[in-house]
Amino acid sequence: MDDLPPEPPSAPRDHAGASPLMLARLLAGRLCHDLMSPASGIVSGLDFLDDPGGEEMRAEAMRLIASSARKLMDLLVFYRVAVGGYAEGETFDTAQLRTLTEGIFAHVRPSLDWAVDASALSGEAARALLNLAQIAAGALALGGVARISVRRENGRLAIVAEADGPRARLQPEVAAGLRGEPLGEGLAGRWVQPFCLHAQLAAVGGTVGAETGESGILFTAILAG
Repeated sequence: MDDLPPEPPSAPRDHAGASPLMLARLLAGRLCHDLMSPASGIVSGLDFLDDPGGEEMRAEAMRLIASSARKLMDLLVFYRVAVGGYAEGETFDTAQLRTLTEGIFAHVRPSLDWAVDASALSGEAARALLNLAQIAAGALALGGVARISVRRENGRLAIVAEADGPRARLQPEVAAGLRGEPLGEGLAGRWVQPFCLHAQLAAVGGTVGAETGESGILFTAILAG
């Protein structure tokens, strides 16, 4: 009998047992989920415009198209830096990061309190700030305030997102991802972003975590300054 060909090597896995392929699929699924809503809004608005009997809906259709297009663009430019390769080796003016973050908060219930004094951040720090800000917004599904700040101490950079609201909640999937733990029960779309943030920071000797208090949740990422 002929020898069987050797089995192909298994995909490499990180400490949480997640293969790069699985992470890519989950992250792509998360992005598709977020982009689907505004894209569907644009299509729905165009359908109204194509309806011969929908003249009275024309103004509403144009408003739907405009708001959906703005949301889609805000998400695309945000994710280009937050999860794309654009931030590699770059330095970002924090005014630009503020614009990207405000674009995301324009489409969610909580408001943004931008308290970042630094004038510029490295690509890794910029990516961490954007992801942490969006994670903080997700913890305030019923509204509240997310305060974003940055401080430097002893050569280290701390990026802080304070999610303050009456119903602030740290989802179990988010907590597991921030700790670098594998996904258990729950939604993969909630887990993959914080897990990727944990992995990104761990790769450069940084850390990320969350603490729940009486009035909200404190998210902190620490990396080299």
